[in-house]
Amino acid sequence: MIELQTRPKQADFASVIGVSQQNVSALMAEGKLPTGGTWAELLIAYCHRLREVAAGRMSGELGGLDLVQERAGLAKAQREAQELKNAVARGEYAPIGILADVLGLASSAIVDRMDQFEGQVRKACPDLPQEVLLIVLRIMADARNEWIRSTSQLVNKEVEAMAQLDIDETAALDIRADADEEGDAA
Repeated sequence: MIELQTRPKQADFASVIGVSQQNVSALMAEGKLPTGGTWAELLIAYCHRLREVAAGRMSGELGGLDLVQERAGLAKAQREAQELKNAVARGEYAPIGILADVLGLASSAIVDRMDQFEGQVRKACPDLPQEVLLIVLRIMADARNEWIRSTSQLVNKEVEAMAQLDIDETAALDIRADADEEGDAA
């Protein structure tokens, strides 16, 4: 007869539950069975684990996938994909590459018009003093250069922010995965 308050050897516990001693050792190493527990503690923990596996909340394999987490991850990915489709359909989203191209074309058109400014002013105001024309052209050139600089900076800033967001999300997933592994080991 087994005394439930005594501490069994791993091999004895393995024999009672019908697994190998190595399997019991691995379960203890993963924190799924208490290390150095009594017969009662080990049997309660093992039965709890079996119920979790049967309910589909835990993988039966050592180091296996957690079905609940996998389902949650799939649901999140599906939700994000649907949100993206909805944003595209509402015209609230476009790939950054397309937006950069459109912004570049618009900037180019504005710069071309600014470059034509001198000729248009000379035609419209032939009596305008040269000093005044040079001042106006310098102001226009500064405005054009600032427009180009700021639009380029804006595109670069947004691309970097998106890249950082990807890095942060990846890091958050890594942190969650590490926490899950630590939780399994506890």
